[in-house]
Amino acid sequence: MALIDKFGRPITDLRISITDHCNYKCVYCRTGNEGALYADLPFSEYLRMTRILVGLGIKKVRITGGEPLLRKGVIDFVRELSKLPTVDGDPLDIAMTTNGHLLADMAHPLKEAGLNRVTVSMDAVDPDRFARITRVPNGYDNVLASIRAAKRAGLEPVKVNCVLMRGFNEDQIIPFGMFAREEGVIVRFIEFMPLEEDRVWSPEVVVTLDEIVQRMNEYRPFVEIPHERSETARRYRFDDGVGEIGIIAPVSHPFCGHCSRIRITSDGKIRTCLFSIWDHDLHGQMRRGASDDELAEFIRGVVQKKEQRHHIGEPDFVPASRTMVHIGG
Repeated sequence: MALIDKFGRPITDLRISITDHCNYKCVYCRTGNEGALYADLPFSEYLRMTRILVGLGIKKVRITGGEPLLRKGVIDFVRELSKLPTVDGDPLDIAMTTNGHLLADMAHPLKEAGLNRVTVSMDAVDPDRFARITRVPNGYDNVLASIRAAKRAGLEPVKVNCVLMRGFNEDQIIPFGMFAREEGVIVRFIEFMPLEEDRVWSPEVVVTLDEIVQRMNEYRPFVEIPHERSETARRYRFDDGVGEIGIIAPVSHPFCGHCSRIRITSDGKIRTCLFSIWDHDLHGQMRRGASDDELAEFIRGVVQKKEQRHHIGEPDFVPASRTMVHIGG
């Protein structure tokens, strides 16, 4: 029986965090002082959770963190995931989000293990600006090498995610447009959301979709292209067909009405929305000896509690109970 929430949205996408450890301290995410807060589980337990969810209709799995490539055994985990057929009998679509620092040497083995695509977080195409945002010196060259290695390995389309923040990197919009064209990757700009450990988010820091479009058109005309209703990004292509840009705009243009996602945190909690103020202890059910059928029933009940939408920018907005790195990107 497919997972469908009470608003009629089919749940087909799973984001599963395998650690909240990270080797970067990006200013829009971490304070720079806090480390990991939650336990990592054995891969066998993530695999069991995923297998049950795939049996309930999940078709796409995205492995996240923290930084997932810090976990030893991640390549074998991908290999085991790739053996799970969807309810339609099609191969499971497996992707990963990474900061790219360790990806260059792992891209080919990950592809061979069954990873389909990779998204690399990269918030500037200027080495000094990159170091200021990540608080990691000399990381830029590693990430650029990893993007190119991912393309060579066939982990395509390679997507590069950039979180824009006024006062930090809004001047990188046009350079990223050039980067997309030169490197043959899809660049996706993400509006800054209130999910950072410092809890200093304000609407004034958000660089909105409309501003990004205006700025990019100053560089070269580009036009919106069709996208699936459940996709998070609005997609654009330059007028000559070279280079694609996506814009994920949960603040200025929310897309909650077609959300198809649930998340599992590194300590085994289900979150039905990125901005949930509570989570649901799937791992606790496992630890107490629940059968697969009982876990499936628990998941079905949780999905019925999925929120209709977030309330960012509204008077009744309550911050999520966890920050982004402790949820899973």
